Amino acid sequence: MTPANRPDKVHLRAFTEADLAFLDRLCTDPDALGEFEWPGFGDPRARRKRWEIDGYVSAESAAVAIARADDTVNGITSWKPRGFPSGVTYEIGVGVLPEHRSQGVGTVAQRLLVDYLFGRTTANRIEALTNGGNLGEQKALERLGFRREGVMRGRSFQHGEYVDVLVYGLLRSEHCPGTP
Repeated sequence: MTPANRPDKVHLRAFTEADLAFLDRLCTDPDALGEFEWPGFGDPRARRKRWEIDGYVSAESAAVAIARADDTVNGITSWKPRGFPSGVTYEIGVGVLPEHRSQGVGTVAQRLLVDYLFGRTTANRIEALTNGGNLGEQKALERLGFRREGVMRGRSFQHGEYVDVLVYGLLRSEHCPGTP
């Protein structure tokens, strides 16, 4: 791994107009989000329209770029309020382009997002949902201190079959900034 590809050189930043091709790819390339996240083809203009409306940051949901030291976008991470009252719980998600997977990028990006949410919001809980077959994401969440809290059986439909979705949670009192 070259120094430019070190996962500790990953940072989060707002999307810019220069990132619109990346956002378009999420709607047009089945491999971009991977086997566990690909929702099917969508309107490639939809993500561009969302960027024009609010730059992907609103009270209802937000997403930012996962970028390397040279500012190349490697993926996307997102959060949205859940629970009651709004702001007590956030659900997070991450998607890393295939050419950047298995390098620790997703884990570092999620750590940065968790640190951000606990450091800048009233969140007491952060949760993540993942496909039962996504062992890499399960390990990443556990490395960050998330606990597996349950299984929602048959919640998603992927590749012609119903699949389980796992629920992971992390409370503010369990959070150690900068972990791992």
